[in-house]
Amino acid sequence: MTINIAIDGPVASGKSTIAKRLAELLNYVHIDTGAMYRAVAIKAARLHLDWENEPALFRMLDSTDFAFTPTGELIVDGVAVGSDIRTQEAAIGASTVSRHPLIRARLVAIQQAITRSKGFILDGRDIGTVVLPDAELKIFQVADVRERAKRRTAEYVAKGLTVDFDEVLEDLKQRDANDMNRQHSPLTKAEDAVIVDTSHLTIEEAVALILPMVRERIRRTETHD
Repeated sequence: MTINIAIDGPVASGKSTIAKRLAELLNYVHIDTGAMYRAVAIKAARLHLDWENEPALFRMLDSTDFAFTPTGELIVDGVAVGSDIRTQEAAIGASTVSRHPLIRARLVAIQQAITRSKGFILDGRDIGTVVLPDAELKIFQVADVRERAKRRTAEYVAKGLTVDFDEVLEDLKQRDANDMNRQHSPLTKAEDAVIVDTSHLTIEEAVALILPMVRERIRRTETHD
């Protein structure tokens, strides 16, 4: 018996890392939906398309192919995106293009088609409310914004980038505001989601907290079947 798991929450709360670790332990496929928006932004930039130009972005998606490997690696137009989307430019672009309803609708449809067979863990901003409203387990992951800024700064430094903590902090605050206040599919907790605060948890501690929830949902689903 397999189920689908939705993990939502603000940027840099550890969603993707925790989802990836859960997928490894459960032998599920992790789909980082945020990576898809980052990939849209990067492809658009390479084609010199304005991120605010929704019709042009939508036309671009007509000739864009998304796929995921069994380990959850994103493939765009037959090429693994790798670290190209893990830049601050890609993050800013994703925040912009994700506000467009046509772009969201197209990517959501792709995500829903992929996950019909169950056994997937998706993380993003609107998984439990829009993409997988019927997911058997929904997690709403939160963390203090200063802790998130520390994590994001450490990530950039590990990549050899020079960043200012205060700038990263302000960027996260602005992205939180954008995500929570956008008109279409804002970041919000699903009514039946379980809140997990990762402010002072390691990745393994957070995973250890969530795994019993997964097993309980699987047992409940088996009982209902």
